[in-house]
Amino acid sequence: MPFITHRAAPLALALALCLPLHRVNAQQHIKALRSDGHSTPLLVYPALGTHHSCAPLAIISHGAGGSENGYRYLAEAMAQMGYTTIVMGHKESGLAALQKSILRHGLMPGIRALVANPQAEQARLLDVGAALQWANSQCRAPFRILLGHSMGAETVMLEAGAANIIGIPAPPALQDRFDAYVALSPEGPGVVFPQNAWRNIHKPMLILTGTRDQSLKGGPAARQIPWHGLPGTATRCQWMGVIDGATHFNFAGVGFGSNRVKALVTQTVATFLSGVHRHSCVLPPHKNGMNLTAK
Repeated sequence: MPFITHRAAPLALALALCLPLHRVNAQQHIKALRSDGHSTPLLVYPALGTHHSCAPLAIISHGAGGSENGYRYLAEAMAQMGYTTIVMGHKESGLAALQKSILRHGLMPGIRALVANPQAEQARLLDVGAALQWANSQCRAPFRILLGHSMGAETVMLEAGAANIIGIPAPPALQDRFDAYVALSPEGPGVVFPQNAWRNIHKPMLILTGTRDQSLKGGPAARQIPWHGLPGTATRCQWMGVIDGATHFNFAGVGFGSNRVKALVTQTVATFLSGVHRHSCVLPPHKNGMNLTAK
């Protein structure tokens, strides 16, 4: 859910949350059945350059107001790394749902109401299950990673084991079905998560945010709180990267300066996952414009 200033028009805001779709023949649009009988749209990017009979799997969760057609830069990068990549479409927190919430509550209250809506978030977790079930029907991936931006990062945290204050039970939360997690622009405590919500997440996790990455509560600094709440791993595979000048929109692949941010995101994700596979996440040399830490 890219953060928006109070001066933005609601319709322009909602439209900006979705990245444009540029069709590539290799992509596959499908619908996967959820456990509640509803379906979720998926956009599948096949793994490139892999010789494995079953490629590793990356599933991407978009922000509020987005769709399976967004986050193309991240999906293509994961596919180029050899991952079968699925971008989920979360209908209960997509464009129509965001517009409805904004019209009912106003701009920022409407965004916050959708992000903290337990029914919308539970539906997202059911979407994750549907994507996994579809992927498993093709082959059982040897390694699985869940990535998400903003409300998608909320979904990542709830899947991985974070506590919540909006009444989402386990399951569908706290199932921890992935080998590693990437959270772009996670929300700090106060809207969905209590203090110390992340202390039970023990899997490898990469958190990326920016110095201009505004949050719903607490400003840019609040997005760093989840990393401070992680317990750390023996392999030092819990990382946080803070990109100088990066905005919330940049992590969705849009806005001034987004090309620089997209490059840093994809490079850092690749380096992180390489370390996870080696069971030793040694930080790379310092890159100008980003502060990267590990524990």
